[in-house]
Amino acid sequence: MARRGRSGGRAGRAAAAAAEAPPREPYIKRNIPTYSVLNDTDLAQLEDNADKILEEIGLEIQDDQESIDYFVKAGAKADGERVRFPRGMCREIIQATAPKQFTQHARNSENNVEIGGKNTVLVPAYGPPFVYSKEGGRRYANIEDFRNFVKLAYMSPNLHHSGGTVCEPVDLPVNKRHYDMLYSHMKHSDKPFMGSVTAPRRALDCVEMSKILFGDDFVEENCVMVSLINANSPMTWDRVMLGALKNYARHGQATMPSPFVVSGAMSPVTAAGVAAQSLAEGLAGMALTQLVRPGAPVIYGNFVTSMSMQTGAPTFGTPEASLIINMSAALARRLGVPFRSAGGFNASKVPDAQAGYESANSLQTGLMAGVNFMLHTAGWLEGGLAMGYEKFVMDADQAGMMAVFAKGVDMSENGQALDAIAEVGPGQHFLGCEHTQKNFKTAFYRSNISDNNSYEQWVEDGSTTAEDRAEKVYKTMLAEYKAPELDPDIDAKLLKYMEDKKASFPDSNIS
Repeated sequence: MARRGRSGGRAGRAAAAAAEAPPREPYIKRNIPTYSVLNDTDLAQLEDNADKILEEIGLEIQDDQESIDYFVKAGAKADGERVRFPRGMCREIIQATAPKQFTQHARNSENNVEIGGKNTVLVPAYGPPFVYSKEGGRRYANIEDFRNFVKLAYMSPNLHHSGGTVCEPVDLPVNKRHYDMLYSHMKHSDKPFMGSVTAPRRALDCVEMSKILFGDDFVEENCVMVSLINANSPMTWDRVMLGALKNYARHGQATMPSPFVVSGAMSPVTAAGVAAQSLAEGLAGMALTQLVRPGAPVIYGNFVTSMSMQTGAPTFGTPEASLIINMSAALARRLGVPFRSAGGFNASKVPDAQAGYESANSLQTGLMAGVNFMLHTAGWLEGGLAMGYEKFVMDADQAGMMAVFAKGVDMSENGQALDAIAEVGPGQHFLGCEHTQKNFKTAFYRSNISDNNSYEQWVEDGSTTAEDRAEKVYKTMLAEYKAPELDPDIDAKLLKYMEDKKASFPDSNIS
């Protein structure tokens, strides 16, 4: 039989581009196993080291007598602000009541996410005071940027969450900007969102606004917010973070007690040392949530990076950080709680090759480790100081690839494709066979950023870089954005609440 002629080319690419996309999944359900760099004996040693830190060294609980009293009543000993915990105390408290998996509800129930188990939720970056774009360069973020990133996250089929402080709107007063940020998540998206933690009172504001959106009883009985609670590593918790943690926990809302570690400055330089110290800090934070309200959802958070021993600057996408993420994920599974870590971490100032490979290292590490809540998935630049517009859609594209990889290998009859192999036979091509025609729409991931054309076609199309293409993607998304419907009465109540609250105290730019 003569070899069939080649077909495809532009026509094939056009057909692929026109093919309908597979249905959007509200979160990743991993069908691949997790990988652990340590065995059970080594992990048990790290747990023992964490207990030794808690028992013999203890933690500082700064300016928060209420939290100290919770711990002392549960069996800890306090010497001023230094609290020491009996071996195993925090673990026993957590394992007795903390849920292994829980649902975070969105105002659109189709966007509810399951946090824990074999699930991964991909969340935008959090906290940058600057934004970067190819067109505008690096500048301070404002509330319009904040709304733009909420809209981009809402429109991205590969991001499952609206996030929290996707950038700091520095054009608004520090003590009032949390109202506008939370309202932006509620108004411009119907995906799940995070709350404010910059003051205990602001956490309560977020609870009250959520009750307007969801209803009082629903909020008290269900998780509608996940909020980030950072330790002041090494081995310190402060009143502001623990105050926000307690206010959320009292209302049944999820928190992520997260040691914030730059290895070499805020922890030892060794991976095992970082993992043990981080676990000790995290155990205390998680235990407090259960002392405040048994059964309150909690996530063990871990943010860790190494540092340049030449300059002192934090580094990202490094093998040392990858090892710590992996160990901490395994420790969270042994504890029986969901785990937060990883993301599109990089130290690059622009979305260049460094940003790409460092981010890819971090994202893939998290997926293989079994991270459940991946904060900082999209937009991260400059070690977290900048939120990048082009970088955001590049990372969202990577998130889509991760979702496909996480599905694993299709071993069904269709996946094995023996009928296709038999139909085509030796020396022929598969382009026109029945199996290819049946599967081509969903066979391979189609990037909206990458260019896979020939060199000649690439030149004809303008010799664009990935950043050029990403700029076009994000601008098109924002131009085509349509807000999800929000009940006008609820919207009016939210606006009235914000107006009244803002009018009740003066503006301040002090945290």
